[in-house]
Amino acid sequence: MAHVLVIGASKGIGLATVKRALACGHRVRALARSAGQIRLRHEALEKVPGDALKADDIAAALDGIDVVIQALGVRPGHNMIFGPITLFSRATQILVPAMEAAAVKRLIAVTGFGAGDSKASINCLQRIPFRLVLGQAYDDKTLQEQMIKESNLDWTIVRPVVLTPGPRSGRTRVLVEPESWRNGLISRNDVADFLVKQIEDDSLLHQAPVIAY
Repeated sequence: MAHVLVIGASKGIGLATVKRALACGHRVRALARSAGQIRLRHEALEKVPGDALKADDIAAALDGIDVVIQALGVRPGHNMIFGPITLFSRATQILVPAMEAAAVKRLIAVTGFGAGDSKASINCLQRIPFRLVLGQAYDDKTLQEQMIKESNLDWTIVRPVVLTPGPRSGRTRVLVEPESWRNGLISRNDVADFLVKQIEDDSLLHQAPVIAY
């Protein structure tokens, strides 16, 4: 079992990943500015208040860690449309050299369908609304992906499609080849399950699959 650092652990995919990793027997260090508000207790859980944009917080959080899961998110609203959004690239600019300095090699990072080269797979009808609502965030996720790909880390980039509530379904499809990439739906709990499976599975090293139903 691994000692896992989850960055962005207080809500959404991050919180679901914390819960799933604990259920699978891993030790988890949950980093978030509001980590103290995580309503979860477990002997293998360490809640660490910290900021993904502060180098000292990240360096301290990496101590003794085997695997990092980066699951950052921004709140929907005005800023997503009018931006600028720089959270993903700025946090990654701090995380990558910190991991390299700490000799923590394994990084599993969540971006999304529409980031990087998956942008070309958005169909024509969806392209304009996607750009209007999510363009700022996904431009920054594209920078995030580029930084990760240029690193010396053992990385896997995970690109979920539209997120939904709901339990794990076991129906996740892993779309590796660009010709198979498409939009769709997937629950946060299925994304979390997929992320946790990557902790002990290196079959997708240096790949950026889209995951969907």
